[in-house]
Amino acid sequence: MSETRTVSGKQARKSILRAFKVKRPIFLWGPPGIGKSELVEGITGELGGYMIDLRLGQMEPTDIRGIPFYNKELGKMDWAPPIDLPDEELAAQYPIVVLFLDELNSAAPAVQAAAYQLILNRRVGKYRLPDNVVLIAAGNRESDKGVTFRMPTPLANRFIHQEMKVKFEDWLDWATEHKIHKDVVGYLSFAKQDLYDFDAKSSSRAFATPRTWTFVSELLDDEQMDDDTAVNLIAGTIGEGLAVKFHAHRKIASRMPKPIDILKGKVDTLDVKEVSAMYSLVVSMCYELKDAVENKVSEKEFHDMADNFFLYMMKNFETELVVMGARIALTTYNLPFQPSKLKHFDDFHAKYGKYILQAAG
Repeated sequence: MSETRTVSGKQARKSILRAFKVKRPIFLWGPPGIGKSELVEGITGELGGYMIDLRLGQMEPTDIRGIPFYNKELGKMDWAPPIDLPDEELAAQYPIVVLFLDELNSAAPAVQAAAYQLILNRRVGKYRLPDNVVLIAAGNRESDKGVTFRMPTPLANRFIHQEMKVKFEDWLDWATEHKIHKDVVGYLSFAKQDLYDFDAKSSSRAFATPRTWTFVSELLDDEQMDDDTAVNLIAGTIGEGLAVKFHAHRKIASRMPKPIDILKGKVDTLDVKEVSAMYSLVVSMCYELKDAVENKVSEKEFHDMADNFFLYMMKNFETELVVMGARIALTTYNLPFQPSKLKHFDDFHAKYGKYILQAAG
């Protein structure tokens, strides 16, 4: 038997957009915490749409089919459609409405059966989905040790199936765009294998996934938190082994120069040569440059900071780190650099241009 074909987040995004265009339901499979829900939410936002998130694992068949009632006017039994399904009035307010059926294969067989007609025929009983509503579902694989029911073949045959995998480069783009804590991005850029270490056979309650690293980032926003509390919380999020490694990384990263001092030209050397800490420094400089643009500093001030950014990286970092920093600044953030206003850009481009183009491609 051949292995199941897997797709990265960027590949899944293209598949979803195409399925939406032809109004075919698509099912995202994947282990817990890899960002299936976030992907759907992000696409909905990009399209200017509205997402309805139905957790089918917590629903009853009547939540989809509706409930019967006596219609006095007709003298017959009628059906009241569920309030969670989009009506024409709601749909008219958006270019697209995404009906997200999360945890579909965690739903009881009776609930899955109630979803048959809605998924294939875009209707259930007398209710019809408005024309601009698209369907997408998601669930964990049976091997992921979650609560799942085997999906009946007739229901499975109604979907386009895509199994997602974790790809670090996709996560890095997302993390820097959402300004995940610099120490998280820096550490994982050095130790990419630690982004995801879920093992269905392990008895550990806490394990690393893109989702739990986001939790770590949120915990680190409290700069007043003492080290002991930080390690305890992080261990309860990504596991004790990784928490210890990550804490050691943070202690070294805290000895690095302040990124704003580098960008202001006050510091041009680097004494601490720990690679993982250097990754954090690169990320933090990119964050400072983005903040400068968002805070509308003058064009001259921005280009002075940018020039110090490129010069510092050339003087102190190996090629991989330089390429990462340039990729975030140029591609992820699309910062408004004007090469003619950067004294060191020609030297930078001559030395690293081909590597940056390869990374962007």
